[in-house]
Amino acid sequence: MDVEAHRDLRLLEAVHQNSRVTQRGLAGKLGIALGLANIYLRRMVHKGFIKVVNVQPNRISYLVTPRGIAEKARLTYEFMDYSLHLYGEVRQHLRTALQDCAAAGKRVAICGSGEAAELAYLSLKESGLEPVAVFDEEGGRDFLGMPVLPITDHTKVEYDLIIVATLDRSGRQLADLLKVGVPRDKQFPLRKEPEPAAKRARSTPVRSRTINGKHS
Repeated sequence: MDVEAHRDLRLLEAVHQNSRVTQRGLAGKLGIALGLANIYLRRMVHKGFIKVVNVQPNRISYLVTPRGIAEKARLTYEFMDYSLHLYGEVRQHLRTALQDCAAAGKRVAICGSGEAAELAYLSLKESGLEPVAVFDEEGGRDFLGMPVLPITDHTKVEYDLIIVATLDRSGRQLADLLKVGVPRDKQFPLRKEPEPAAKRARSTPVRSRTINGKHS
């Protein structure tokens, strides 16, 4: 599922849950600028997925149209299908690595405390391992009965590998961990890194040979 489709789904869900949501409220829910929220809303209105209704002279409401409800259902199915395939891919990726960790007696930690971290925790348990610690940007709360430590405390815990529990492939979190001193060889991304695109072979022009002053 691409970023645009996921954004459309979240926007339709937000309007469906609260028809009186403001553009500022939508911007906050989607984590985007107010101007972008306005553009996305206008786009959905143009497609006929959302209708603008004047409730009062100075107030409007947004309603998801029947066409928008059908689109929301389609996107929800697409997202569920995408999620199932993604989680299956991640669990297989983790299972292979964690079986090796279990055999070698390695100590594994988790960085993250969201749904992706729950997937990492489940995979650890399936491999007969317990996380030695759970880190996040900020600590002070619990994750499945374990205290979450701020990532800056990683030097106080002995670990051989830290699962970077995010489905984002931008590499931002890996870079953030490097900044606080987590070695790159101890970081294990939750998802396989994408295969580099194969470079097209450059054709080498065939140079003609000169024999007795003639080209061959």
